Amino acid sequence: MHDSVKDKPAVIAISSFTMIESLNEQLKAEVLIVTLSAALVYACYRRYTRISVSDVPGPKPESFLLGNLPEIFQSQAGVPDFKYQRQFGDVVRVKGPFGEDRLLISDPKALQYIFHTSGYGFLKWPERTEISRVLMGRGLLWADGDIHRRQRKVMLPGFGAPESRAFIPIFQKVGAELTAQWTDILVSCVDQAAEFNVASWLSRATMDSIGEAAFDYQFGALAQADNEFMKAYFGLMSDTLGSPPKSSIFMQTIFPIWALQLLSKYSRRKNLVHARHTANLANVVTRALVNSKAEALLHGKGNKDILSLLVKANASENAATALTEEEMLAQMRTILLAGHETSATSLCWVLLELTRHSEIQERLRAEIRATESSTGRNVSAFTASDLDGMPYLAAVLKFEQESMRFHPAVYQNYRQAAKDDVLPLSQPIKTISGEIIHSLPVPKGMKVIASIAGYNRLVNKELFGEDADNFNPERWLQETDEKKGPTLGVYGNLLTFAGGVRTCIGWRFALYEVQALTVEIINNFELLPTPKLDRLRREACLVMLPTLEGEQAKGENLPLRVKLAPRD
Repeated sequence: MHDSVKDKPAVIAISSFTMIESLNEQLKAEVLIVTLSAALVYACYRRYTRISVSDVPGPKPESFLLGNLPEIFQSQAGVPDFKYQRQFGDVVRVKGPFGEDRLLISDPKALQYIFHTSGYGFLKWPERTEISRVLMGRGLLWADGDIHRRQRKVMLPGFGAPESRAFIPIFQKVGAELTAQWTDILVSCVDQAAEFNVASWLSRATMDSIGEAAFDYQFGALAQADNEFMKAYFGLMSDTLGSPPKSSIFMQTIFPIWALQLLSKYSRRKNLVHARHTANLANVVTRALVNSKAEALLHGKGNKDILSLLVKANASENAATALTEEEMLAQMRTILLAGHETSATSLCWVLLELTRHSEIQERLRAEIRATESSTGRNVSAFTASDLDGMPYLAAVLKFEQESMRFHPAVYQNYRQAAKDDVLPLSQPIKTISGEIIHSLPVPKGMKVIASIAGYNRLVNKELFGEDADNFNPERWLQETDEKKGPTLGVYGNLLTFAGGVRTCIGWRFALYEVQALTVEIINNFELLPTPKLDRLRREACLVMLPTLEGEQAKGENLPLRVKLAPRD
């Protein structure tokens, strides 16, 4: 139905309210009842005559008020995705508020259509966009459509392969500082070993990496400098998005955007106060940095940090396509929060799996030290060529690939159909009524949860083998020319870095950072499990943070026993 037709009830209602001002009270009441009744009937007509997915199998809602949303948003990351997937398949109908139908999708063809073929035909949920605005401003993770296309074009020059490789020395320097600090602690310990909250250390390390590489700015996070700006970012994700109560889910789901914006601006809730405080500090610091880079560019100077490259790229754009000052500041906030948090989280899960596979640790350590011996360079001075020439490191990179498959830092994306559309399917769906369908019509406005966790660990085993539910890096070492399924992701066909027009712009940066820090840590330390790992949680707060059961309020925690690795 055309929008002009769809809007008629609103026009009729407004006209009716204007007319009844001149009528007596009884007529006013009668006309009001008739008008509201007509509007209600029309709303019901629209709901029950539009394209419906109600025949798609799915779980029973927890309640009529919030549907399945409490389980989806309060569970550990990926848990409801895997549960629903095993019960109902790769396309699942879930319930939103007041019986509203939504879809949770891990089907490869459907996801390829959403991320690649359709492009901007599936936009972000408005309420999730508001979360992005509060945390990072109107930057790349907030933008959609033409605004997103314009912003991404300006930002791309700072994130190419050569630019990302050029940051390896920065990552190595940060790794060397981490090594020095851990060594100072361990040499005075019994057996030269101690339990560390590795997640906290890695968060500080990646904060220092992103500060220098992105802004040429020294946070001093590993040195625990008294930097209020840096401290505001620690715990921001878990404070604002972790374990949301039902009241928050209700407000995020039911309230209109203008009401959410008022809450974001004035609410005294701790999480929103933290978010506003961080935003204010970030705008002050990033504005000063942007101005200094612009001044350097005017004088023919400039570094190779991402902000300098971004300022230079933006200066070459015409006024219609250039970033505004607000957008420029938002990009810096986006890079800082998304960049440091996702890299730290990914590295946490890589080190956890290396802890569980001590034989891989030992073999990698031996190769690193053999390379030190043959090149005459210590690990902190390895070149990109040194790293590329290490055959077992290449295998371990496959190990990291498996870790990112099994533990994707971002586990879900949230999309909404911009128009009536049809999703192609890899596998046919048997509907509740018994019909077999090979494609799925979806109405305009249909909210979709793209399950990255579910896709990466497909229950139907088509993409990643029969043991897709298990951690097995060997799957990446089996050379094959056989194409398995649709192309979705830029890295091993995973959705860990999303795909299509929404591919993570800093995916190469993140991979080089994880690689460099992994090599530094494994070269110098043995990682051993602790009993606390039995309580490890995959905390769902936009990114999948490691926390401990019963201690979620304390934030990210990966308790590993760290020991100095002996040398011959």
